[in-house]
Amino acid sequence: MTRPAIRAAGTGDATALAALRHEFRSDLASAAESESAFLERCISWMARRLAAGSVWRCWVAETGTTAETGTTIVGTVWLQLIEKLPNPVAEPELHGYVSSLYVRPSHRGGALGSALLDACLQECERLELDTVVLWPTPASRSLYLRHGFAVRDDLLVRRLWASPDHRGPG
Repeated sequence: MTRPAIRAAGTGDATALAALRHEFRSDLASAAESESAFLERCISWMARRLAAGSVWRCWVAETGTTAETGTTIVGTVWLQLIEKLPNPVAEPELHGYVSSLYVRPSHRGGALGSALLDACLQECERLELDTVVLWPTPASRSLYLRHGFAVRDDLLVRRLWASPDHRGPG
């Protein structure tokens, strides 16, 4: 098997990306809607965000290059650009939010997660973002730490909704 290629995603990838998103999230918790309803909603959402001019960017890892078999997307990462208010001091006026880094289990262990994250972070550097944030899963935490992310004590979060599967006692 050849090493998957990393490339920027386009609107034509929305169907495959929606299927990956369903696979990723329904492995973490029980789905609250049918797969077909989710895919319909997600494909439409992703196609709009993958269009030119969007504040979203996405990269995919894909395998296969022959005319007979085509290609298969086996991993993805998303980046949302978040504008900051104009600032009179010398600091960049964009943040980045990394989301949904996922590699199919059959393709893990070959540094695809790192390659996807590298592509995303190269875009962050090219755009001269101020700060890049994310919410890691326990399993992905070490990946992000290896790529220069750090736990900070100057960020406050107020969670407004927590699913019944993730609520604490009480």
